[in-house]
Amino acid sequence: QVQLVESGGGLVQPGGSLRLSCAASGVAFSMTAMSWVRQPPGKGIEWVSTIGGFVTNYADSVKGRFTISQDVASNTMYLQMNDLKPEDTAVYYCTEASNLYFPPGQGTRVTVSS
Repeated sequence: QVQLVESGGGLVQPGGSLRLSCAASGVAFSMTAMSWVRQPPGKGIEWVSTIGGFVTNYADSVKGRFTISQDVASNTMYLQMNDLKPEDTAVYYCTEASNLYFPPGQGTRVTVSS
């Protein structure tokens, strides 16, 4: 059974940074592409980024500002978010790349506001 626990969200001013973490069990990062997705208030799930091995991909809206990474040994994935904008406000989820729109965890809320 896959269990994913997100953490690291919070309230940050525009231009600030946050680092999200995803602690995983029941899934091997070395064999599974993993993603971050987000759900802005009142909107649907948006894909943010995917990592598979050494390959990373980003949505255009976050490219150059967000960095996805993972520690295979500890089965933990990260999302470093820099230069945050109000439009980045959302609940962020980690999920298997094959299951983008039904993330299993509770997510972590990120609010970007002055």
